[in-house]
Order: sequence, then C-alpha cells, then structure tokens
Amino acid sequence: MKKEAGMSMLIGSKVLTVLSIIVLFLGVLTGCSSNEGRILNTTNPKESTISILIDNQIEQDGIRAVAANIEEKYHIKTEIETRPSGAEGHEVIKTRLATGDMADLVFYNSGSLLQALNPEQYFVDLTNEPFMNNVYDSFKKSVMVNNKVFGLPFGNALAGGWLYNKKVYRELGLSVPKTWNELIVNSDKIKAAGKTAVIGTYKDDWTSQLIVLADNHNVIAQNTTFAEDLAANKAKFATTPTALRSFEKLSEVYQKGYLNSDFKTASYMDGVNMLVEGTGVQYPMVSGILNAIEKNHPDQIQDIGFFPQPGDSAETNGMTVFMPAAIYVNKNTQNIEAAKKWLTYFVSPEGVKTYHSKKIIVGPFALKGMEFPANIIPAVKDMLPYFESGDTTPALENLIPLKGPNLPQITTQVGSGQISAKAGAVLYDQDVEKQAKELGLTGW
Repeated sequence: MKKEAGMSMLIGSKVLTVLSIIVLFLGVLTGCSSNEGRILNTTNPKESTISILIDNQIEQDGIRAVAANIEEKYHIKTEIETRPSGAEGHEVIKTRLATGDMADLVFYNSGSLLQALNPEQYFVDLTNEPFMNNVYDSFKKSVMVNNKVFGLPFGNALAGGWLYNKKVYRELGLSVPKTWNELIVNSDKIKAAGKTAVIGTYKDDWTSQLIVLADNHNVIAQNTTFAEDLAANKAKFATTPTALRSFEKLSEVYQKGYLNSDFKTASYMDGVNMLVEGTGVQYPMVSGILNAIEKNHPDQIQDIGFFPQPGDSAETNGMTVFMPAAIYVNKNTQNIEAAKKWLTYFVSPEGVKTYHSKKIIVGPFALKGMEFPANIIPAVKDMLPYFESGDTTPALENLIPLKGPNLPQITTQVGSGQISAKAGAVLYDQDVEKQAKELGLTGW
C-alpha cells in the first residue's frame, strides 16, 4: 500500500507513523547540516568519569571513538560496561535500576520495552534539552511517557527481514521472494543443493524472534487495527489468524528442516560466518547485523542482500522498520552535567561523523541534517525502494507500549519444535497481559 511522506506521527495511527518514518528517511537524503545540537565547550581542567552500560553485542568501535574525542575536549573519561542481550539483559537493567547500581548512561531499546522500566522513576527527562532539537519527532514518540522524552537516538533505524547470499541465489537461479510460498520454494531448492536454507542462531535467543517481529507489516496490512486492539485488550495473537500466522511461519521453518543442525547452540556470529561463506543462504535478521558483517568480512559485504519478510500476498509486500535504540540518563547519576555534555557531543554533526566513521550505515537516521553516503552497501540499497514508496510499517513495539519480555524464550521454543505455534502464541499473549497490567493500561 502506498503512503505519502509526512513529518509527524501519532502512535495510535499506523498511517501517520509510517509517514514520519518516510520523512525521517527523506531528511537523511537532503544532506543539509544543522548546528542546533551545539557542542558545549568547557575550560574546567578537572576530569570526571561517565559510565555507560551497553549490550555486549553492540560494536564498540564507534562509541570508543566518540569517547576519545569527549575526553580530549571536555576532560570527561568514559567507562564502558556490558550486559547480556535479550530477556536476560532486560532483567539485569531492571535489577540494577531497582538497587541503585546503574551506570550514568544506559543504552537500551526504544519503544515498548522502555515502558516496562518505569522511565519516570529512573531516567532524566530530556524533553527541553537543546540537543533534542535535532531529533525527529517520530523517534521522540518511541521514547516518550506522559509527554516526557527520555531517550536520545543511538544509531540508525533498522529494517527487519531476511539477509541472503546473493551469489548463491544467482548460482541456484533464485529470485527474491515476494510471498511466503515463494520463500518456501526457494528454501526447498537451497536445501536440495546441500546448503542450509534458513540460518538459526538460538544460542543468542533474541535472534529467534525475527520471523515473528519482522512479520508485523504483513499482520497490519491484513488487519489494520491489530496494534490498537492488542493494546486495548480487544485482540490476541492466538485468536487473530493474521497474527498467529507469524508464529506459524517460525514453526514451519523448523518443521521443514531448513535450519542448520547446530541451530540451538550457534551464535549470531556463527550465523554471520555461514551467511558470508554461503553454507547458509537466508538469515531472518535485523539490518543492524550488517555492521558485524562489514567489520569481520569486508570483502563479502557486497555479496549480502536483503528482502522484507514475505506475506501471503505479493500485493501487500512491504517492510517492517524498527526505531533506533536509545541512550538514557540515570536519574541517580552524580554526573548529570557531564552526562548531558556527553549526549550533546554524541548527536552533534562532529559526533555523528565520528561514530559512523567506524561503522557502515544500515538504515535511516533519526537525526536531522545527517547526510546519507553515496557508496551504500547492496543490502541497504535493497531497502531504499520500500522507504521511497512508503511500503513500510513500524515494528509493533514502536506502535504500542507492549512487547512481552519473554518473547525470545517463547520463539526459541516454537522455532525448535518444543511447542506448537498456537501454544507459543498463547504464552506470548499471557506475557503481554502481564506487562499490560504492570503498566496499568486501560482495558486490562
């Protein structure tokens, strides 16, 4: 379905949300610069130290480059702490916040998982900070609670779908699938050729979610009010056929034997290696992992393509988009001014250029005035037509304040044949209900 570009988004409206993401992307292409996110200067020679907590799977080169500049300019040192990814990491953050043992800056998801952390209690309100002037409203909505903005964008918006080895596709005479049935046909041919059709890396359980999460465009295309109905307790995954289909796709991949034999113990870096080597051909994944491919296999990055998760109709083919993660300021920090200087530099033109000098661009920015490079990689080129035409839908967690924290464990069970698709959907509905009640949402 086609949508015109626009500059604002209402969480309850899919159309306006998608329009704001398209404008976010178009803003990237303008290449206009802005100095609204000014860099603060200080002549105070006294050194301070800022601690930051990040996912242990985030590439640190860009962060360390930014930190080095901040130390030189402002005499602010940066100490990096890491936490696990997925549900385990979510619990680590909740525990550290509750016990008061939290870093000064917290790198974490935007959208629904933020809501579960009670941001008004634990994070600093950044609404009126000057550095927020350069942030698109579409992103602010994803880190807003009670009209207060708590996060600053970290990295790019990301596409959810399938990375694939273009060389193997050419060798086997395959075309990019526009429907799920076409994906199944391709997978059968890949399997018959003695290769892994679908790469599974469930040691890192967050990767097991992608088939379900990336299907949101297809769910909303067929049931336009599903997000709002789910948030209002008027719809369930298990009883909404279009939503249950997401879990059925995950189950089907296992049932048809498409996964690598070691999918339960393989890590996402194992998956990256399989994909670039061509021993595994298709990898349901979020586009952020392209950073790891470029860093570890720069000579093969040109061989990797991308396609959105196919639905059951080619007419509604489109892409699910995830807002960037965010940086939050611990409300109990003793270094509030240093923390704000850190953030001010991070989103300044110089800071963004420094950060991205160590990594490739894997999607549109959430900051105004950022220039998109001409030499983008093939996988990102594959995404551009969907952004340009408006055939995108935000991830469900960017539409409503709900994403059950136990989804990685549930999708691991479904994706490894331990439970059925319907049983997984029921478990996830229970997970969502628990979260909705904790958040005090109306209708629960």
